[in-house]
Amino acid sequence: MLFNLKRVQKLNQKESGSGPVVYWMSREQRVQDNWGLIFAQKLANQKATNLVVVFVLQKEFLGANPSHFGFMLEGLKEVEVELTKLNIPFYLLEGAPEVELPKFIEKYSISELVSDFSPLKIKLEWNKKIFEEIKIPFYHVDSRNIIPAWIISPKLEFAAYTIRPKIHKLLPEYLTEYTVVSKQDLSWNNIVPKIVWEGLIKDSTIKSTFTSGASSANQLLTKFIDHKLDLYGDNRNDPNLDGQSGLSPYLHFGQISSQRIALEVFNKLGLNESTPSEYKQTLISKILLDTSSQASFLEELIVRRELSDNFCLYNSNYDNFEGFHDWAKKSLNEHRADKREYIYSLEEFEQAKTHDDLWNAAQKEMIQTGKMHGFMRMYWAKKILEWTGSPETALKIAIYLNDKYSLDGRDPNGYAGISWSIGGVHDRAWNERPVFGKIRYMNYNGCKRKFDVVKYIDKFSGARLF
Repeated sequence: MLFNLKRVQKLNQKESGSGPVVYWMSREQRVQDNWGLIFAQKLANQKATNLVVVFVLQKEFLGANPSHFGFMLEGLKEVEVELTKLNIPFYLLEGAPEVELPKFIEKYSISELVSDFSPLKIKLEWNKKIFEEIKIPFYHVDSRNIIPAWIISPKLEFAAYTIRPKIHKLLPEYLTEYTVVSKQDLSWNNIVPKIVWEGLIKDSTIKSTFTSGASSANQLLTKFIDHKLDLYGDNRNDPNLDGQSGLSPYLHFGQISSQRIALEVFNKLGLNESTPSEYKQTLISKILLDTSSQASFLEELIVRRELSDNFCLYNSNYDNFEGFHDWAKKSLNEHRADKREYIYSLEEFEQAKTHDDLWNAAQKEMIQTGKMHGFMRMYWAKKILEWTGSPETALKIAIYLNDKYSLDGRDPNGYAGISWSIGGVHDRAWNERPVFGKIRYMNYNGCKRKFDVVKYIDKFSGARLF
């Protein structure tokens, strides 16, 4: 399988030495189905040198809580075991990446650095500081999106309908099977410090209901495809039905790739590596433009996720009011002085102490399980807009709560989804109403028409929060 070099961007023009190659694992925390690690091994093999994998653990990251670190570290334990079987050294460094990586590179005479692409500002800041410190080639590889974010579009896309045709056109080129990361023949003649995982994983009063790791993610994928996918279109928007995939925490931590998920779904629908290239585009278009449950799932998995990365890559204000469309900012500004029936503080929201039992149940679900049902996330965020004094306050509270309690928080999907709910990003203007202006509105009665709200509320009524 040939590696598509369009997945790679070289971030500097430094000259390579003859030493080992480092893959800096960050966004993609898995061994197989990982284009960044595949590319790093390709470089190492070409140079006949060692490949080394490094993960840098920064104890504070965008409001993540101890349960998120625990979930991540449990997955990395699995990574360590798999890399050891492949004779690939794995270093877990503690501290700031922009400090620890340059020190590691100098200590071991590293010749090239490969990293995961991320559109988030914190990763771009790390890259810039590392870029200034090192004297070797530095690459990043987009292993998160099926089509690299910079290939899909060179600009900020307005909505799903503007990016969708670009994705559909490019999928046949990029929806390919992965090269296997293979066992390394060379020996690493350095001591790799033993990782004491028990000392790293801190206890947390906030728990989740998900079992971490790539193996768990792949088992969940198989279960979803075999038992839920055919009913996804009918069941996905009912919080009382277990109709969603449950894969978002694993996608967020990079324990499974969206490309692997897409390959397995397309394979079930008759598209695989044996499909003649001249029929691939036709079959992909037929599947994606269908009205089936499978097409609905692939739309969420591919178009919506890649649209979120596009939003964060080309809009540095993805986490604040200035990131909204001009029409939305104008409309929200015109309604700043509107009377709010309720105003709640951050503490009241966090402790699920609003007048609305449905909203409270959604907040409790997120705290209790580590994930909120996708349909309820929209209602949850829109009500924060309705019950705060300004859209800026609403956005700040929604991001804080999502990043603190959701396993898949601190993610482009989260920032885009919250901005859609509060600021109309990737949406159109709707009928004008108080507080919301022309932002799409949701209410309790609308939810009642879609599902049994009492059943959902009862499910989380007795949930312990802290």
